[in-house]
Amino acid sequence: MPRPVKYRCVESIPRVTFFQPMGVPFGNWEEVVLSIEEAEAIRLKDLEGLDQEESARRMHVSRPTFQRVLESARRKMAEALTQGKAIRVEGGNFEMAMRRFRCDNDGQEWDVPFEAMVGGHSVACPQCNSLNVRSISPPGFGGRGRRRGRRGRSGW
Repeated sequence: MPRPVKYRCVESIPRVTFFQPMGVPFGNWEEVVLSIEEAEAIRLKDLEGLDQEESARRMHVSRPTFQRVLESARRKMAEALTQGKAIRVEGGNFEMAMRRFRCDNDGQEWDVPFEAMVGGHSVACPQCNSLNVRSISPPGFGGRGRRRGRRGRSGW
């Protein structure tokens, strides 16, 4: 039996999720797929300049796991840059650091942190205790992440 999926904490979804090489006719390029958590690792380490320990803490993973995610991301980016491949950012095993919910009964909105989302707790409206709630996802994002082509854990 495979190990259960461990979700990585992601603070934001990239606004742009596809990059294409110049000088290659439209649609004639190969592409590499960078997962959302790989993009997050690049953002934390290379853009924000955090050390690996702090980056790992923010993603709720061990430092060796963070190192593997970062290495994979850098390898994919190097492949795309040196071989003229497009980069697509999608999928992965992640959950948002904070997810916003809305109650369909009374319209109440509230935020639920990463720890509660991956802990398997049911999400109930803090006002009326209804379970008739839905996630208000960021633009271009439909909920919890999953590997491309495989079903992930059901959303909330």
